[in-house]
Amino acid sequence: MQCQTVLPGTECTFWSKKGCTFEGNSCQLVIDKCQGCERIVEGTIGQVCSVAPSPAQKWRGGLCNFATHQKIEIKSVEAKVNPLKASKKAASSKKK
Repeated sequence: MQCQTVLPGTECTFWSKKGCTFEGNSCQLVIDKCQGCERIVEGTIGQVCSVAPSPAQKWRGGLCNFATHQKIEIKSVEAKVNPLKASKKAASSKKK
């Protein structure tokens, strides 16, 4: 259904026939950590997130999973492989 309060005409998962079902009956304003994200839109109450109704809750556990302005780097650790053990393991799996 479409939002009627903060983002009129926008599809909202928290909107029902009785109005906004999110706590406080409205989306909440973005926090400082959200600045620079592409998902921020201007609503009737100010800047709100177009994906999450409560940006503070999304950032509570660390990095928001919808944040477009911050990237995490995945470090890969290469384990040393003993070639003798690797060849024995490969040979034993072929026997079965």
